Amino acid sequence: MDSEESHWQSWRETMAAEGVTLSYEEFRATFGQRNDSILRLWLGADVDAARMTRIGDAKEERYRSLVRAGGVAILPGAAEWVRRLRREGWAQAVASSAPRRNIEVVLKVVGLAEQFDATVSAEDVERGKPDPQVFLLAASRVGAAPECSIVVEDAAAGIEAARRAGMRSIAVLRDGAQMAADVVVRSLADLPPGAFSGLLDGATLPR
Repeated sequence: MDSEESHWQSWRETMAAEGVTLSYEEFRATFGQRNDSILRLWLGADVDAARMTRIGDAKEERYRSLVRAGGVAILPGAAEWVRRLRREGWAQAVASSAPRRNIEVVLKVVGLAEQFDATVSAEDVERGKPDPQVFLLAASRVGAAPECSIVVEDAAAGIEAARRAGMRSIAVLRDGAQMAADVVVRSLADLPPGAFSGLLDGATLPR
């Protein structure tokens, strides 16, 4: 999903209400991470837990309002690949640093909820990306071994989490940053038909 602008707007407005001016560079440096990790960077490691919760909740409610009102763009090729992989029998999961309610709202708005077998949200894990916990839990929920799993990400923290999980990865570049994925593309629409199965060639599949 191309949710960056909605996240940027909701974080900027929420932090402004706290008297904190947030730069775009600060926002981008934390994109894809959990709110608790983000707020400790912006407000200090000793930030009060209750304040973190209040700010995080306000930001996410604002984000959901923006998505409900204006929708969210799907990156080129993403919906097509999700539906194609579903038809081909791939198990698919959403493994996100976002709260569960965000995931539910976005999947409903874009009409893809029925394509996924499982979701893992911020509430399900103790450590956010680049820790691999979110991807390992997602794989376990669909019965997939890490070495037979492929992560699709547009954030550097997610690509690093995939590496630590022992999973292959596809990175979608949107801001010129370099990411150390197995496959790097500007758009998922650029992937050849056998891109996913090709990544698992040579993997020892479970019997």
